[in-house]
Amino acid sequence: MAGLTPEVVKRVEELAKLCAQRGSSLGLAESCTGGLLSSWICAYPGASAFYRGGVVCYSANVKSDVLLVPETLLKAHGEVSLPVAKAMALGAREALQVTWAVSITGVAGPSGGTQTKPVGFVCFAVVGPGFEEATQHVFPVSGGRQEIQRQAALFAFDLLLNAIR
Repeated sequence: MAGLTPEVVKRVEELAKLCAQRGSSLGLAESCTGGLLSSWICAYPGASAFYRGGVVCYSANVKSDVLLVPETLLKAHGEVSLPVAKAMALGAREALQVTWAVSITGVAGPSGGTQTKPVGFVCFAVVGPGFEEATQHVFPVSGGRQEIQRQAALFAFDLLLNAIR
């Protein structure tokens, strides 16, 4: 898995093992990370045994049209919110017909932040059999856009692994 850091390789290997043990499949809905988490998983030889695909849903239209996020949620809470993250994960699980789905939506910057949702603010959701969890985190902006994306993808990966374990 050339080009991946040891911390990513370790997570992908554990994910592959857990999915194999449980017969689980995975799908993603990524907004602010732009498919970064998906690319890490796809770098793993044999990922097709558990990874079904992902939706890079950068715009509200894709969130609503492809993932079926209700427009009422988008209008009431904004694209970067816990209710939308949860709806994205549920929509990905349904659209991709997977056991587990993870969503990531946030403000990677350098612009676009507000007082209530600053640059670095990211919402996540993980859904699976009898499991639904949504959480948010604010990542430091000091590393810039790509570092926020990297940290968000790692955070989502850890949420998923903890849920499957």
